[in-house]
Amino acid sequence: MSKILVTGSDGRFGRIIKKFNDKRFIFRNKKELNILSESSIEKNLKRYKPKAILHLAGLSRPMKIHEKNISKSINLNIIGTCKLVNIASKFKIKMIYLSTSYVYPGNKGGYKENDALKPWNNYAWSKLGGECAVQMYSNSLILRLCMTEKPFIHKNAYANVRSNFIYQEDAAKIIFKLLNKNGIINVGGPSQTVFNFAKKSNKKVKKKYSKGEFPKRTDMNLSYLKKIIKK
Repeated sequence: MSKILVTGSDGRFGRIIKKFNDKRFIFRNKKELNILSESSIEKNLKRYKPKAILHLAGLSRPMKIHEKNISKSINLNIIGTCKLVNIASKFKIKMIYLSTSYVYPGNKGGYKENDALKPWNNYAWSKLGGECAVQMYSNSLILRLCMTEKPFIHKNAYANVRSNFIYQEDAAKIIFKLLNKNGIINVGGPSQTVFNFAKKSNKKVKKKYSKGEFPKRTDMNLSYLKKIIKK
């Protein structure tokens, strides 16, 4: 893939991607490419003529913002994504969309890509809203991720919640191997408690226990990812 335009390049994960100095990527921050402006999107696509869009722009943390300001969440994660898909499809440009493992219900774990979805917070609903538009476009790739910064930034980590947390640098290396794929792929690390993951990079992290505010089995089945990477 010769040219890949990256939206939201000044965000946390965009800065990670930049560190790899991959010449394929064309980085555009929110001032240079406004995902809520169709004219801004079209102007960038006409100028750079990318083969794909790696869509990183959007709203993530703090999670409470998606409850307190649903308009901002809807605009940035759903409407902005819809506008990108509309124009990308017009120019036949591939869409690569980063979603979240939180779109799964979180009650049994081991979720496969074709399992039923039921987001458990507004952030996940907003990401699923973006997914809906991307899934309508066949020239697309959706990556359901569970990633965070290194070292683990929080003081406490759940000891009774299993997930597939992976550090952003490691996630980037995996994503580079998937850019030519289509469909939906779960991406993450081994299934383990959040505390066991966190303590490897943050020795001071303390245990905490979810009492229902966070699902206890958000871990995904990564067999499809492993099969692809082995090839």
